[in-house]
Amino acid sequence: MPCTPEYDEVMKEVFGDRIGEGSYVAPPIYGAAIDKIVIGRNCYVNNNFLAMARGGVTLEDDVMVAANVQILTNNHDPYKREILTCKPVLIKQGAWIGAGASIMPGITIGKYAIVGAASVVTHDVPDYGVAVGNPARVVKTLDPDKFE
Repeated sequence: MPCTPEYDEVMKEVFGDRIGEGSYVAPPIYGAAIDKIVIGRNCYVNNNFLAMARGGVTLEDDVMVAANVQILTNNHDPYKREILTCKPVLIKQGAWIGAGASIMPGITIGKYAIVGAASVVTHDVPDYGVAVGNPARVVKTLDPDKFE
């Protein structure tokens, strides 16, 4: 049950010291190499999170991840498909990833950026950028002065 001592124990078992104070991960979560996920403070990760994390996933402080998001850090070589290629994903402070979005290997989502629902991110999103679509494109830049 979320928000109970039992839940906290399970989160410590799954994430060890790689989850910051005040962060919440809603079950269920899926993936590979969960031990390569680092979650900062005051993050919220909604249910059905899929992290193929062999390349490493870092969520900085205050990140929000909506339901059904996929973060993929690994892929296969197009010619030798038994070879797994891995690139880390970094989601910077205060970013918000919309429901059903997919983040591809090697991507950085900038500080306070937004990724729209169902977007497929194949290129970095700059700080304060709003990216939507498939493939995701930056359509707007948020005003940095409006963030505390």
